[in-house]
Amino acid sequence: MRNLIKTLALSAWMIPGVLGAQEVRLNAPGASDELRSALTAASLTLALSRDGADAPQDYVAAARADYRRLLTGLYSEGYYGGTISILVDGIEASRLDPLMPRSSVSSVVLSVSPGPRFTFGRADIAPLARGTELPEAFSTGNTARSDDIGDAASAAVGGWRDVGHPLADTSGQSITARHPDEQLDVSIIVDPGPKLTFGNVTVTGNEAVRTERVLAIAGLPTSTFDPAMITRAEANLRRTGAFSSAAITEGTAPDGTTLPLTLSVVEQTPRRIGAGIEYSTVSGLTLSGFWLHRNLLGGAERFRVDAEVTGLTGSTGGIDYALGATFLRPATFRQDTDFYVNANAEQLDEPSFFERDAHIEAGIIRRIRDDVILEYGLGYAGGEISDSFGDRSYGLFYAPIEGTKDRRDNALDPNSGYFANLLVSPFVGNDGSGFRIVGDGRIYRSFGENDGLTLAFRSQIGSIIGADAASVPASYLFFSGGGGTVRGQPYQSLAVDLGGGNEIGGTSFFGAQLEARVDVTDTIGVVGFVDTGFIGADDIPFENGDWHSGAGLGLRYNTGIGPIRLDLATPTSGNDAGKQLEVYIGIGQSF
Repeated sequence: MRNLIKTLALSAWMIPGVLGAQEVRLNAPGASDELRSALTAASLTLALSRDGADAPQDYVAAARADYRRLLTGLYSEGYYGGTISILVDGIEASRLDPLMPRSSVSSVVLSVSPGPRFTFGRADIAPLARGTELPEAFSTGNTARSDDIGDAASAAVGGWRDVGHPLADTSGQSITARHPDEQLDVSIIVDPGPKLTFGNVTVTGNEAVRTERVLAIAGLPTSTFDPAMITRAEANLRRTGAFSSAAITEGTAPDGTTLPLTLSVVEQTPRRIGAGIEYSTVSGLTLSGFWLHRNLLGGAERFRVDAEVTGLTGSTGGIDYALGATFLRPATFRQDTDFYVNANAEQLDEPSFFERDAHIEAGIIRRIRDDVILEYGLGYAGGEISDSFGDRSYGLFYAPIEGTKDRRDNALDPNSGYFANLLVSPFVGNDGSGFRIVGDGRIYRSFGENDGLTLAFRSQIGSIIGADAASVPASYLFFSGGGGTVRGQPYQSLAVDLGGGNEIGGTSFFGAQLEARVDVTDTIGVVGFVDTGFIGADDIPFENGDWHSGAGLGLRYNTGIGPIRLDLATPTSGNDAGKQLEVYIGIGQSF
């Protein structure tokens, strides 16, 4: 029995959690909610309590560290005359021997008396580069938050770096708290360092991609140092897909009048394969797959083969097939210009036409800015068509010019920003010539707590100018209805009626979609939407044509990489308004 009692006592000492949970509390009388939040975030002891830790020595170590951390929390809100007391089981934590083991800790009380809040008296930083903008908060009379001092110093150093002084740094500071006046005097001296140009770049980490190609894609100039060029060079490398990471490290000392750099990359696995599936009650099942090589010729060239089958089990005519290949070479001619070649063959068995088509296109992708892309190229397309105009073949040259501006915060699940795309494609064929114009604009705005409500609006427009419907491929014409235009309406159900049951695509199109997306939980969301579309027989939308519309509700499940989408929609115009229900399933928001 004695041995049993000793064993139980020893076990209780070795496992302190069995003696009861620790009580940790913060006492800060008179503290604002803002200050209390800062102190809570700064405290290691409170963090241990939230995490459910129970080791006594961890609480002792955290309590001893909290003096400095709570003081930093006071400084962050402008309190420079506060007092701090931390009692561990009634004993000041600073008096506890950190090496002396304790069998238990029952309570930790953090007591903070903030004292007066200080404002800036003097707020001086010099010298400053021309054009430097210091934070407005760092000025006489404003609350003297320590973070504002750091932000001002960073802005001053950044100003010098922006004009070619990469080694700029603070060389001295004087910070004095005048307690009678409740003011903080700050004086910071900045050393600009020499003005330098970009120097030698050492590349590390590349094995399959040639060093000269890494440098060409990065596109670092030999001109005056500019930190924005470093950020852009890293983005250029990551954008190719050949590298999982790319980072540029600046040298710590100049080499003459230049600054040496080290460019470190980590290469991606060169090959990738993927597949996709989408279903709707209108167009049926869509299966797609691709094979990708990220470094085909050793220069980060991308080669991708795509295959898609659409219309399985659907009611959209027959089954559509597509097979295509794309080659893209980054940094061709200059670092912001990519060269591409696309080749594609497809069969479209649609309700209003049957078409077999093949085309090849080559061109340039110019990245004017990170969010602005301009593409232009030259292509040839040929094929056979069977539609309301009879059986015919075609061949035409086309020269697409496309501009895109993408300011969305997330392409798969945007909550804010906008997207704009315009494609103008002149063409010359054996039956005539003209222009095909297609535009797509989207706007996103979020409201409420944690931006839980997002309003999304999309507008599409299209036109064939200079050629009639019989002079262009059937796939160049416009239809409305289905997942990409008006949900709830049958696929491509709106067209130009030629009489006698014959239909053809329109030479003008307009579409609009409005969605209200509401977050129910972190992973579940609901959507309400209204769609409308117009198809016209003239080249100008809204003339000589018809409208239709649809509406519905949707469910979203957030997977982390994009939501899984389920939409239920019904027509709101025509004879079938409210009489049928269509189902759409896919990945990512509808737009």
